[in-house]
Amino acid sequence: MEAPWCSLWRGARRAWDLKTELRPTVSVVVPTYNEEAAIAKLLENLCAIGADEIIVADGHSSDRTGEIASGYPGIRFLCSPTPNRAVQMNLGAAWSTGDILLFLHADVRLGPNSLHALRKTMSDPAVLGGNFDIQYEGGDLAASWFTAVNRWRCRWGIFYGDSGIFCRRSVFEHLGGYRDWPLMEDYEFARKLWMSGKISFLTESIYVSNRRWKKSGLFSTVVFWIVIQALYQLRVSPRRLARLYGIVR
Repeated sequence: MEAPWCSLWRGARRAWDLKTELRPTVSVVVPTYNEEAAIAKLLENLCAIGADEIIVADGHSSDRTGEIASGYPGIRFLCSPTPNRAVQMNLGAAWSTGDILLFLHADVRLGPNSLHALRKTMSDPAVLGGNFDIQYEGGDLAASWFTAVNRWRCRWGIFYGDSGIFCRRSVFEHLGGYRDWPLMEDYEFARKLWMSGKISFLTESIYVSNRRWKKSGLFSTVVFWIVIQALYQLRVSPRRLARLYGIVR
């Protein structure tokens, strides 16, 4: 007769194997261009919270971004043929191995439970992808305003790469990845994702740097954002918009 502890052990092992089988793996893709001031903090953050795979897709940075990223064990560092964020993200996705693709800007940080929440929501096969709840850094009125605006526009399926877009690998491939535009590639992909099926807007925080309006000024940032959105809706080419907007990283 089998000892009771043996059957208990086998039952526990089967439960663990099932949990492991159902636990989707997450590949994080980070497009970079001259991000030596930010990349180390993000990589440390991702290692601490248990990312399964981290890929840095660089656009031929002229600073120490490559040197810093390559110094982290287990980080896959790739060089894109062109400094185009969409091309870089597609390259990173092509080299990744995870079930879920998570695209992050270099100047963000994820909350401690973010990946756990991502894996949990993606264990539902009906969920195609989603993003996180942005918390802009700075603690000032501008940060609070941008955070509130982001939460409002997400209800209408309007979100961008700074919110940490994630999706199933099969969905990413089905949608054709990111268009190789110099601007609005994240918005266009997010809209396709939104219209394809069930999306999960996680309440877990993603902390985003306020460096853009600190550098360019709050008024200029808001005006440019409104103008670019309006012109895009009027079907102005993203390449023309990029010449107007300049390289934004």
